[in-house]
Amino acid sequence: MLHDFYLGKIPHAGRCCSGVYAQMCTRGPIIAVVPPGKRVPHRTRADTFARLFEAVHEGVFVGTLTPDPLSEGTTEAINPFLKAMLGYAPGTTDERVAPFAPERFVDPAARQAFLGRLLTEGAVTDYLIRLRRLDGDPIWVEVTAHAGPSKKRGVSQVEALMRNVSERRRLDDQSRDLYQQLLQAEKMAALGQTISGVAHELNNPLATILSWAERLAERNLDETSRRGVEVILGESERAARIVRNLLTFARKRQSTRSMIDLNQVVRETLALRAYEQRLTNIDVVTALASGLPPVFADPHQIQQVLLNLVINAEQAMLTANGRGSLVLRTWHDVTHKAVVLQVSDDGPGVPTEVRSKIFDPFFTTKEVGKGTGLGLTVAYAIVQEHGGSIRVESPPSGGASFTVQFPVSSVEHAARPRASSGSTERSLDGASVLLVEDERALATAVVEALTEAGLHVEHAGDGEEALARVRQNRYDVVICDLKMPRVDGMTLYRAIATASPSLARRVIFVTGAVAGPEAERFLEESGCRWLSKPFRLADLLRNVREALA
Repeated sequence: MLHDFYLGKIPHAGRCCSGVYAQMCTRGPIIAVVPPGKRVPHRTRADTFARLFEAVHEGVFVGTLTPDPLSEGTTEAINPFLKAMLGYAPGTTDERVAPFAPERFVDPAARQAFLGRLLTEGAVTDYLIRLRRLDGDPIWVEVTAHAGPSKKRGVSQVEALMRNVSERRRLDDQSRDLYQQLLQAEKMAALGQTISGVAHELNNPLATILSWAERLAERNLDETSRRGVEVILGESERAARIVRNLLTFARKRQSTRSMIDLNQVVRETLALRAYEQRLTNIDVVTALASGLPPVFADPHQIQQVLLNLVINAEQAMLTANGRGSLVLRTWHDVTHKAVVLQVSDDGPGVPTEVRSKIFDPFFTTKEVGKGTGLGLTVAYAIVQEHGGSIRVESPPSGGASFTVQFPVSSVEHAARPRASSGSTERSLDGASVLLVEDERALATAVVEALTEAGLHVEHAGDGEEALARVRQNRYDVVICDLKMPRVDGMTLYRAIATASPSLARRVIFVTGAVAGPEAERFLEESGCRWLSKPFRLADLLRNVREALA
């Protein structure tokens, strides 16, 4: 035990009542007993303890403490490691170092709790406290200590071992953050599945409302009724965009790159934040250059980068000012053959010492529990994977600008040949269409609209009924929901492809949920046209004409 020896005085020999010599310390119990006539090894044990005291890689404190909240106690001996741990120079005298002084504690209440337990119970083991080094930096310290009576009343003699566990705490926090990230990933996966189902149920009635409103808009209506129909059309499309945005962001997906319009990604991302920005008094200004060359990228990953930058800017401005102004700019950097996106805010800015590590994993300036330190790291990785770069600038006057560059693809992607106006405008009279849709209200609206356009339309309520009709009748076009009970759209398509390969090329899919990875692969492999619900009847008719052409 630490209190079984004393390290601060030179030992001497004394005779005890039994006639043997006892090597003793001026304070503390007997540490060696030697028979009479034998030489007492005065220095051997003392030297051993002295070497241990100097070399041990834990702080050692010997001194006195009192319950007085203003008293810093006295220091009789401390080892060099404790001096270094607390930021003192090696030559500092022991008496000037007071590790348990009030000013050393980050939390004054924690000091009183520590002293109360140590002096009341007489010992603590691995007691965690947070101290300030001489330079003001906080460190986490574990204390194992023993307190006993001293010659002075109300004063306790204390021997303590002190261990710096700041690095262990940091690793524990990282592990906790990783665990939270895993939990969040599981939640997002479950949320994506839930939202996909909910979106399908929402988009079906939205598609019905939109279809009927579109049909009403084509009729001769009075001014009041026309305004009402236009409002229904606009709000239905707005609701559909909200559902699609949620689906796009929430669900897990494989990285799929294509030629994208960066300005369109900016607009869609801002639409996700529009409501929250209105509530929190964030003004948004966009300066998006027209005629930007397309970028070969995954639009969903780019949206993730932009969303992270926007939310970080919002939080910084709200924390500092309670409101803010956010500016998003895009331009074409011809010199570097890049498309540039810049997100600027009027928040407190990014200090110089933070900029060099702002993209480091787990680095965050947010309060505990409000940031994992992974957002900008992931953003940095995504930009790097796309062959781009990201940097931060922050002038002394305040505010911060994150600038992201994406290379312009050197590959010329030929535009898809457009069908001639004669083929796309071809008459639909007499063409036979099978509509496979399990939502009866939507099916009724679509059947009537297609019939009015001159098509001969039959309706099947599910994939099983559709299979029976395809085997019995001949159709020019099949319009099919992708997600249906009993027999889904993909199974129906494969059966059609086996029975009539020519008809399989004229299948048009509609879906109320954003296609997942499996459905995306299927649509790509099949080459089928497809529309997301709610769709405009004009878009559906255009796809029917193209299929017939």
